[in-house]
Order: sequence, then structure tokens, then C-alpha cells
Amino acid sequence: MYKYTEQKFSIPELKGISKKAIEEHVKLYAGYVKNANLINEKIVEYKTDSEKNAYALGELQRRFSFEFNGMRNHEYYFKSLEGGAQALGTNSPLRAQIEKDFADFATNGMSAFDGWLASFKAIALTRGIGWAMLYYDQHTGTLTHAWVDEQHLGQLNGLQLVLGLDMWEHSFLFDYVPADKKKYVEAFFENLNWSVIEKNFVEATK
Repeated sequence: MYKYTEQKFSIPELKGISKKAIEEHVKLYAGYVKNANLINEKIVEYKTDSEKNAYALGELQRRFSFEFNGMRNHEYYFKSLEGGAQALGTNSPLRAQIEKDFADFATNGMSAFDGWLASFKAIALTRGIGWAMLYYDQHTGTLTHAWVDEQHLGQLNGLQLVLGLDMWEHSFLFDYVPADKKKYVEAFFENLNWSVIEKNFVEATK
């Protein structure tokens, strides 16, 4: 069975997100990689008597989605902070797609892009733990955003992840109390390398 490898990330000093927060967060990511591999090993072991181990196998499969998505979501998250903050170009394909797909968000004097960004940040402040996600749907050729509970409940099937913002408390508690998580959201976007997000978008459209 495939063995997942822990990725390494080169994240510079960030504004509003401490080095300690990133270090501890990366350790948690490593745990997801380790557990995804351990579950796969146990599945192979228990498959030798699938009838006897039916309950255990069912629970392992259920748990795998949690560990796998925790691993994969964090890889998108950490990569988006590599290379230092870079703005999204005014002529970028991703900006154009956002402005087309979220044209109705151009209200109160805001552009469609700014309206979408405000809406995405509002999604990130959903009560509870989870992820704010921007996806590309190859079936419709459009972008959509959504809230994912924890990291595996509510993922949109068949859509490619473009941008993921971790809103579990472990992502910001070294720097902010829960009541101030809005400051963490602002810090994330202040440090975001939009060229990475643009690359995710281009890959998703292929």
C-alpha cells in the first residue's frame, strides 16, 4: 500500500503568525502523515480476516478520511505561506475568474474580488473548527467556496482545492485568543503568497 511522505516547508518569518505557531502546527501535520500510514498498515493486517475484523476495519476506514484530509489540507496551507507574501496580479487568470464567478459580490462600492474576499473571510469565521476553502469545479468551469467541518465533513466531491485556510484553534492559539481569530485571518492573507494559489488554480483547470 502507498506510503505517504512528510513534506518539508520553507516558511519565512511571518507578520502576525509566530514562528512558534508554525513550528507546532507543522508537528501536528507530521502526525497526520504518520497516522495515515499507520492506518493503512493496520488495514492490510486486518484484511487477513476481514469478517472477524469487520468492525475494526470499518472504524479504520472512517478514521482514514480524517487523517488523510488533515495531511493534504495542511500541505496546501503551508505551501501557500512559502516564498513570502506576494499580491495577486491585476491581470492574473485567477483574479479574472473570481471576478467573473463572484460578480454578484460587487456591492457597496467593492469590486467583485474584494467582495469575494470579504465573503471568504466571513466563511473563515464560522463558529466551530474547520476550514474555509476555495475550489475549482472542472464540471462547470467555475470557482466556489465552502466551509468544511473539522477537515473531512463537507468536502465538495470532484472539486479541486485552490486555497485552504485552517480555522482549527491550533492554527492561531499561540498568537490569538479565540475571540481574536479575525486577526489571525487578516494575518494569513497579509502573508499569503498568491503566486502559489494562482499555480493551484492553473493546475486545477487542466
